[in-house]
Amino acid sequence: MTERSEPGGVGGRPSTGNTSEWQGKDLGSRTVTYDETRAILYALAVGADASDLDLVFEERLRVLPTFALTLAQWAPDALGSAGAFDVGTAVHGTQRLRVLQPLPRSGTVEMTARVAEVWDKGSAAVFDVAVESAYFSATWSIFAPGRGGFGGERGPSARRRPEADPSGELSVRTASNQAALYRLLGDRHHLHIDPEAAKTAGMPRPIMHGLCTLAAITLPLASSLGAHPADLRELEGRFAAPVFPGDELRVETWKDDGGTTLFEAAAADRTVISAALARFA
Repeated sequence: MTERSEPGGVGGRPSTGNTSEWQGKDLGSRTVTYDETRAILYALAVGADASDLDLVFEERLRVLPTFALTLAQWAPDALGSAGAFDVGTAVHGTQRLRVLQPLPRSGTVEMTARVAEVWDKGSAAVFDVAVESAYFSATWSIFAPGRGGFGGERGPSARRRPEADPSGELSVRTASNQAALYRLLGDRHHLHIDPEAAKTAGMPRPIMHGLCTLAAITLPLASSLGAHPADLRELEGRFAAPVFPGDELRVETWKDDGGTTLFEAAAADRTVISAALARFA
C-alpha cells in the first residue's frame, strides 16, 4: 500500500489546552492505493475461508466493505499524534461505518478527516473522528481519560440492549493467529502480538483488534440473514471488553422494523461488543 498525506498536525504529548478546542479540527487528507492482494489478506484475516472464492480469489473478488476501516486508520492516529489525548491510555470506544458504494478490487481511495465532535464525560472526553470518501463514511469514537471536565455536552448514551428475547444466535470462533494476520494490515500495536506488551497493558496475553472482531462477526451474520458480507451497508459497534485470539463468541441478534439487525457478542461470561447493528443490501 502506498500513502500520501497532508497531516493536520504532529506532536506526541497530550495538549494542555482546552479539550473543546479540538472540535472541528481538520485532520487533513490522505490518498491510499491498494492492490487485490491486500484486500484478499484482509478477508482472510477477518475469517474468510479458502472456499469463499469471491472474497479470496482475485478473478471473482468482492472487497469487504469493512476493509475501508484499515485504509482510514490514519485519521484517529493523526489526532493522537497531534496531542489531543494520551495515546497510552486512550481506547477505541465505538466504530461506525456507512457504505456509499463498493470498493474496487484494487485502486486509489481519497479521504478527508476531521474531529466531528468532542464530548465531555466528566473524567474523560470522547473524540469523534469522522472520515469521508466517495466510497464510505466512518467515525471512530476515542475515549480519552483525563481530558474531560471542560464544560462541554455529555453527548448521546450508548444504545441499550433490547428488552425482548433475541431472535437469533450464532457462534463465531476466532483463530489463534487472527491478530497476527490482522496486524499486517496496518495496526501493529505490540499489544496484539507481544505477550510482554500485553502484560504491561494489564492483559494476560495479546488481544484481538476490535475492528477485526467486529468485521469477523459480519461474515457469519450475513450468512445467517441470507445476505452476502460484501453487501454490508451499515455497521456500528461498541467495544466493551477485550477478545483474545481463539475465543469463541456467542452473538445474539434482534431484528428491528427497518431491516437492521441489532446484535451483541459475548466471550465466556463477558460482553465484548455491545450496542451493535448491521444492515445489508
